Amino acid sequence: MKKITLLATLMIVALLSFITSASAVGTDKEYTPVPPSEDTVTVLISTIQNENGQLSIQADPIEWYEGAAADQKFLEREKDAAEELGGAPDGYYIVNDDNTLQTYEVAPNAQVLMQIYDHDGTYEGMDIQWNEAVSLDKYLAIMHNDKLMDMKTFPYHLIIQDGKVVKIVQQYIP
Repeated sequence: MKKITLLATLMIVALLSFITSASAVGTDKEYTPVPPSEDTVTVLISTIQNENGQLSIQADPIEWYEGAAADQKFLEREKDAAEELGGAPDGYYIVNDDNTLQTYEVAPNAQVLMQIYDHDGTYEGMDIQWNEAVSLDKYLAIMHNDKLMDMKTFPYHLIIQDGKVVKIVQQYIP
């Protein structure tokens, strides 16, 4: 079921990229990968909730690869498809061999950066705005609004310090 939902979201995002590419062109911001680090875990979010003023995320950690690393991992794991396609489709590859959920406590002052989401209830309002900062309250609202796009189908990079998530970065999927 998760694969079907991810596929549906990827199809919507592909369609939206045609709609929104004009708004992304000419801006001074552009896509930049989140650099891997010991403090960063990439996840697919299952639930996000606020209980008694404490925000927590329950998520499935994944391995996220881009560019040449994605091509290499794709070739290792899907040799026939990699030879036919010449590399990882769309320049990224996700490995998720263990679906165990982890719970992450979110710091009250955590920074959130989004790439694409429903700004105004219209498909036209889902334009790409690279690393758009939103408040934690706004992030909760975005994550609970699945009318046009389920935001839980996107990977997120969680930067963790002292056992708490201090930064959440949505991973754009081309």
